[in-house]
Amino acid sequence: MAAAAAGKHLVIEKPVATSLDQLRRMCRAVRAAGVRTVVSFVLRWNPLVRTLKALVADGALGRPYYVEADYLSYNGRWWSGWNDARTLAQGVSAALVGGCHAVDALRWFAAAGEFEAADAVEVFAFSGGLRKGGHVEYNPATHQWTESDAPMEYDGLEVLLVRFADGALGKVCVNAECVMPYRFPIRIFGDRGSAFDNRIWSHQFPGQTDWVEIPSILPDSSDVTHHPFQAEIDHFVACLQSGVESHCNLEDAAVTHEIVFAALECYRQQRPIRLPLESA
Repeated sequence: MAAAAAGKHLVIEKPVATSLDQLRRMCRAVRAAGVRTVVSFVLRWNPLVRTLKALVADGALGRPYYVEADYLSYNGRWWSGWNDARTLAQGVSAALVGGCHAVDALRWFAAAGEFEAADAVEVFAFSGGLRKGGHVEYNPATHQWTESDAPMEYDGLEVLLVRFADGALGKVCVNAECVMPYRFPIRIFGDRGSAFDNRIWSHQFPGQTDWVEIPSILPDSSDVTHHPFQAEIDHFVACLQSGVESHCNLEDAAVTHEIVFAALECYRQQRPIRLPLESA
């Protein structure tokens, strides 16, 4: 907010805020200052994600009616941000810490436009798992179990069901306690085709007898050096040079974050939550 008031354009990491109030105050500050923003939902620039989005925009899968994106990662001390992210005060939830990438992908693939993300109107979610408060930790890099004095303070498993404005449905599984290497599975179902990660079945290939496999870089690494940060920054510089808003600006990212905050509200109220959320 201080940077916006100073007239600075902003690259903002995710999560942009840890509460709905913070999120709304940031959006108001950016609107008042008239600065431009991009939020680091960096997987929008992942090569496979870009290819799948182009196929959706080109009609290769028809109209999307159901999409899935999962964030599967055993977060722990192997990650330098763990000591802060594991807490309720600073991490808040598994979905906010990292699963918001999958929530954003869900919105991205549910919309047919090339640079469009879908608006959610309803969220229903469950949380669970076995790891919350535990003192035994798995390291997926070494495949070893160790004692830990840094327990996760929130549920490690969340399943979010989302209804979008055009009637399409989506599902996100955030699993921060799965004993396996990091994965980011993607499923897109349209009325003319389907995508399973980098495998495509489409009406545009009427003679296909097996899945068409796209050779590409998949978003299946928790190593951030694998992520296309340079492409994100190049995009933002181009937006500034041409005087246009990013498709991943703060206003758009706020919709993704509201889905995560709606899930938290669903846990409290034990009922589906309508969007947009009402401020406290």
